Amino acid sequence: MIGPMTIRSTAGRVAAYAWLTFAVLNIADLVFGLTGEPTYSLTALTVGVLLLLGCGIAYTVGLRPVIRADDDGVEVRNPLRDIRIPWAAVRGIEGANAVKIRFTGPDGAELEARAWVHQTSPRAQAKAEARARKEQAKTQGFDLTGRTPTAYTAQRLNEILQRQRPKTRSGAPDKAAAAKAKAEEARESVRGAVTWSVPAVVSLVVPLAALVVLAIVGAVS
Repeated sequence: MIGPMTIRSTAGRVAAYAWLTFAVLNIADLVFGLTGEPTYSLTALTVGVLLLLGCGIAYTVGLRPVIRADDDGVEVRNPLRDIRIPWAAVRGIEGANAVKIRFTGPDGAELEARAWVHQTSPRAQAKAEARARKEQAKTQGFDLTGRTPTAYTAQRLNEILQRQRPKTRSGAPDKAAAAKAKAEEARESVRGAVTWSVPAVVSLVVPLAALVVLAIVGAVS
């Protein structure tokens, strides 16, 4: 049994909480008049809805994204979608400018999950690899090549994946072959799941719909 592994973006979470704090204080000021008289005009209402939309973006982009792995499989939670993949459905894990997991999808076809966490541009990835090579030189040959956050996360996931693979005994070739065939057959029947996150979608759609309504009201009045 392995302990759950959870990978999040610290910078993203700090920025999200900073915005949420800012939004809550400003909404409280509009409603309760913390720094002056309360304001209930159409303009104030529009500002409040914009703050709520910002909160939705902070939640979906800053707080939701995560890579979580346990004994059962790996979960990739992106801003709007949740991807849950049993280890038997995983076909490969790579870490370049993003953590990418190839897996058997719900319909049996191969799909690729690209994690939002640690996602970087190719240029930023090249800079990170250059820093890793410099660190390798400083540590007198200790292998740090590719030890960027993305590559390291992919490495850890691959280590867990290998531990979850069924073990066969080399001393009994026939039994080992049968066990391998049985494991491959079981893998073919295991599927990953891709679903939309209802809370994430609602947190964006509701403020956007409210802005449209307010725009119509403002145009009519």
